[in-house]
Amino acid sequence: MMTSVDGRIDCGMTAQLQGNNTYYSALDEIDTPTRISGRVTAQTELSNGQLLSSSASPINKETFYQNTVADAYEIVMDTKGRTSWGDDCGSSKPHLIITSEQASTDYLTDLDNKGISWIATGKEQIDLARAMEILQNKFGVERLAIVGGGKINGGFLEAGLIDEISIVIGPGADGRVNQPSLFDGRAENQQPIDLKLKAVRSFDDGAV
Repeated sequence: MMTSVDGRIDCGMTAQLQGNNTYYSALDEIDTPTRISGRVTAQTELSNGQLLSSSASPINKETFYQNTVADAYEIVMDTKGRTSWGDDCGSSKPHLIITSEQASTDYLTDLDNKGISWIATGKEQIDLARAMEILQNKFGVERLAIVGGGKINGGFLEAGLIDEISIVIGPGADGRVNQPSLFDGRAENQQPIDLKLKAVRSFDDGAV
């Protein structure tokens, strides 16, 4: 992730900071070709931006389908299966959508028709641990990076699924109210999660 010095992650803001180019080179260095984004991030940056109706009947069971075999995937977490996608057939880095069992059969059929792989697990919310298990055992994904927003980052942190946090801090402060932060969504009564510093590195453009 890239943040300002006050821990804010709004993409439009971080793109204006020195260190923005450093973020992409640092991401390449950690060798995680498979990457996970949340629905909001994906809707802005990856999809065609449309939301589908959620009125269809949910699938109500854990299942998955591998429409494309690949060395790396662009994974999107979409709890109810709402984001519209274009045809993915022939993509060098295909999408893989992870939903809860609230996603509709119509939505998953649409993904099938567009050559997009998917995993549906978790009754009301995505079962993150089970989704990661399926990714490893059925799709062969051994290593990935979470490049989503604060809620998805917080969810993985709370589930104990993060091995390492890599942050590029740009030399600038945001300070605006109600802006997304690096981790968000944990309950107020939760204790901080202890981390151990592995390394610090500075860059010529002022980023750390």
